[in-house]
Amino acid sequence: MTLQLDRTEKDVSVTRPPDEVGSSGLPRRLIRLARQSSGLVAILVLWQLGARGWLGTTTPAPSEVLEAGWDLIKTGELWQHLLASTRRVVIGLSIGIAIGLVLGAAAGLLRVAEDIVNAPIQVLRMMPALALVPVFIIWFGIGDSFKIALIIVAPIFPIYLNVLAGIRSVDRRLVEAAQSLGLGRFELVRRIVLPAALPQIFVGLRQALGIGWLALVVAEMQTTPVGLGFLMNDAKEFLRTDQIFLVLVIYAISGLLTDVFVRILEHRFLSWRTGFEGQ
Repeated sequence: MTLQLDRTEKDVSVTRPPDEVGSSGLPRRLIRLARQSSGLVAILVLWQLGARGWLGTTTPAPSEVLEAGWDLIKTGELWQHLLASTRRVVIGLSIGIAIGLVLGAAAGLLRVAEDIVNAPIQVLRMMPALALVPVFIIWFGIGDSFKIALIIVAPIFPIYLNVLAGIRSVDRRLVEAAQSLGLGRFELVRRIVLPAALPQIFVGLRQALGIGWLALVVAEMQTTPVGLGFLMNDAKEFLRTDQIFLVLVIYAISGLLTDVFVRILEHRFLSWRTGFEGQ
């Protein structure tokens, strides 16, 4: 009996669930991470080879961009600009996303709110960010207020549209069934409408965060004493292409990190979803 128990415990300790180990014997998470990184690695390799060949001498290699970044890190200049830009994005996105959520939820839940809000939102949505720059400079000056205001406006529209679409896509039969069980308006929204609309809301959140970084680029390309945009403009004046590419890489990495953050939130709050995830 003891020998049989020992053998059973040994088998249990060695055997892994089939969904955690791939056919090659490696953990599926490790395989997935390698696949997700392969595209970026291929781009870096092509960039490095192209900088030494068909891209010409005006395009710095990734190694040169890293060297320029290390020089700015040692002087502390990079952190100063990065913190200033991050502060603007965080403030702008927080306010803009909150406004978009409120407007989208009000329009989705109340027809009166939709009738009042929808037309102005659609009109403003068609205005490009570049067209708002001179107006915002006149209104707010060239300080941080102008840049934050431009970032605030950018994420409102994708959040509004996706929240509205998410709420309106909830199956009416679920709502009627909940009402027949005696759920009040608050409980109906919390237990039925919000969970059903969350996937669409997260799509809007991913779009809003990306657009927020794009708005930062537009805002900081104007007159600014500190920020990633200032660093790029300064590098342009002195023909420092390595620093220009460094700022572009920082923008790209920042956007990627915010997207990963939303994906983590999706995994946390949408763990109940059993939809098709590819093969």
